[in-house]
Amino acid sequence: MLTIDRLAEILDRMPELRILLVGDLFLDRYLEIDRSLAEISLETGLEAHQVTEVRSSPGAGGNVIANLRALSVQVTVVSMIGDDGEGYLLRRHLADLGVDTTGLLVAADRVTPTYTKPMMHEPNGTVHELSRLDICNRTPTPPHLEQAAIEAMREIAPSMDGILVADQVSAPEVGVITTRLREALMESARSDPHKPHMVDSRMRVGRFAHFMLKPNAAEALHALDQEAADTVPLEQAGAAGMALARRVGHTVFVTVGNRGILVCGDQRAEHVPAVHVTGKIDVVGAGDTTISAMLASLCAGATEIEAAEIGNLAASVTIQKIGTTGTASPQEIADARQSMPS
Repeated sequence: MLTIDRLAEILDRMPELRILLVGDLFLDRYLEIDRSLAEISLETGLEAHQVTEVRSSPGAGGNVIANLRALSVQVTVVSMIGDDGEGYLLRRHLADLGVDTTGLLVAADRVTPTYTKPMMHEPNGTVHELSRLDICNRTPTPPHLEQAAIEAMREIAPSMDGILVADQVSAPEVGVITTRLREALMESARSDPHKPHMVDSRMRVGRFAHFMLKPNAAEALHALDQEAADTVPLEQAGAAGMALARRVGHTVFVTVGNRGILVCGDQRAEHVPAVHVTGKIDVVGAGDTTISAMLASLCAGATEIEAAEIGNLAASVTIQKIGTTGTASPQEIADARQSMPS
């Protein structure tokens, strides 16, 4: 088990790190609605929801950035967003986080992907989410933006300590990570094998050769064209991770929820158990916390097993932050380790 002193040594190195995030940035917008203030529209006869508060935060790769910044890691981003109001809000959030947006492309011919989440506050005090409203790009990423992103990545990557790819758009060729940019990223990883490169990809994780991968169990099986049950047995998840490791030529970290992480090489999968947590939990954003902590740890000199342990510790912090996609600070991670048996 990772010792308290060793954890402190790794965490203390993180403020010196520079990590490049390449990928999709979303804006998460929350509309707080008070049912007791509801009105009926004279024009339609339908209920008119009354919004009492609007809040927003970076989503998708933006939440990964927030987690890296919570660890005091210096972050540069290569991405593309729309020249619209949602993009303005997202840029303001990135500025507040202290992110280097040198490689952020703002384009009039794209929209800023946005998840709008109406949160209904009922008179009895309960809160529940209504149907989400999504703004997404529906047409292929223009070649001129694709080329600009490739050039920015190639210029910035050599000076970074690690590269993290957030491929979060399910539809092919309409997000930031197109086939051409993925090929350029793989060439970067191949030419600099000693620098940690890690990817989180919702639909195409198995297509990233020379990268460390972080799929969950279902994503790992999907990459191998296999069906996944609601709960994937550890043996099956480990076998999928090893198969992917053989395919991509690098370590695969398969997350298995409250069971932890499987660190998979081409011949062996080692189980790193999750940190036991009691009480109510909220797992939204836990994967972003995990990959951020793991890559930062690897860049700070941790072994792959140590990185998985720190990823589990960080996730144990954020899942206890209810109703928000929280982050984990170095002190919170250290406190989580302190509370465990030595």
